[in-house]
Amino acid sequence: MNVQKFVAANTREALRLVREAMGGDAVILSNRNVADGVEIMAIASLDIASLSAPAEDREVQPKLDWEPAREPAAVSRPAAPVKDRTPNSVAGWSDEAPAAMSGMPREMLDMMQEIRAMRSMLEMQLAEISWETRREREPHRAQLLRELLTAGFSPGLSRHLLEHMPEVRNQQEGMHWIKSALSRNLQVMNNEQDVLDRGGVFALVGPTGVGKTTTTAKLAARCVMRHGANSLALITTDGYRIGAHEQLRIYGKILGVMVHSVRDESDLRIALSELRQKHTVLIDTVGMNQRDHMVAEQVAMLSGAGVEVQRLLCLNATSTGETLNEVVKAYQGSGLTGCIVTKLDEAATMGNVLDVMIRNRLKLYYAANGQRVPEDLHLMNRELLVDRAFRVRREMSVFQYQDEDLALVVSGTKKVARELGGLNLV
Repeated sequence: MNVQKFVAANTREALRLVREAMGGDAVILSNRNVADGVEIMAIASLDIASLSAPAEDREVQPKLDWEPAREPAAVSRPAAPVKDRTPNSVAGWSDEAPAAMSGMPREMLDMMQEIRAMRSMLEMQLAEISWETRREREPHRAQLLRELLTAGFSPGLSRHLLEHMPEVRNQQEGMHWIKSALSRNLQVMNNEQDVLDRGGVFALVGPTGVGKTTTTAKLAARCVMRHGANSLALITTDGYRIGAHEQLRIYGKILGVMVHSVRDESDLRIALSELRQKHTVLIDTVGMNQRDHMVAEQVAMLSGAGVEVQRLLCLNATSTGETLNEVVKAYQGSGLTGCIVTKLDEAATMGNVLDVMIRNRLKLYYAANGQRVPEDLHLMNRELLVDRAFRVRREMSVFQYQDEDLALVVSGTKKVARELGGLNLV
């Protein structure tokens, strides 16, 4: 194994020597101050690959950027020895790796683990250095990142936007570009033709307590005002909650619409067959935890109803972005028609739900901001929606990001999620 030592007056010069001798994909083993300046121990990536895979199937290490924008302070952080680790515990090894390396000494396995840990640490340090340098040169970028994070947008999307943002003179220009980019990637229903005029069968789905029944009543009231009570039918599959059917029945009685209760796929098929002459059919489904296996059964029931059931996912604006992302993945099934954002009036931030809609290419049909039927259900303008996400000021919030926090956030999101690659940022 070819481990080489490089000594130079400073870290920049030492990294240049490493790059010239071993290439841009070399791995740094140590970095410390010595009497002559800075000493770096490095190993070529091919030598590492030869340790972790057979000759005919060697792992290619990702290429690193060895051009730090400014000289970092020399850091010496030897990794703690790793004991009692099996080959499976080494990050990035496949299940077949133990068989290929069955004869490798334990010391070599421990060293491989340490090398990978140091490589990950170095990548994070370089990302922090790059961000700090750019922040000093363009301080408005740090403020823009803080605005995005405080508004509820994820670190991954925030960094992706800033990396693709063109050169701007100040924070105002940068914020204008960010709002425009977010607006371009939000899909919203501009008029109610897709629901009220076209008609069809719509099922409101989502977790418990998200407001499906109230939203169903709001949609029903709009349909009745547009086409009359005889054009609408209501179906509920919620036989679990006490009073769930009664709540929808009361709304139906006020609107002059019959409410039908179904228990399974067979009942649903029969009900939809009997109601096929109706212009619009709204289905209020039972709410379930997104991690419940019955979510998949509900999706299958709606997909096998014999007619096209357009599923609208209700997203609670007060939920965290991670929770909302879980909900979308669980209820996705063969594809969602769109979403309805609920409890907008209760949400302290809006970036979380906008982030999830952008990531998952979900079309926003309506937004609900209260309990009144049918007043608190609105079509949304995407530019105004994005503007509102940044409008509320939260300087005194305990969740406000400080400058020293931003570098850590950026370094932890070096690998942006794959789904962000298709965003329209031009």
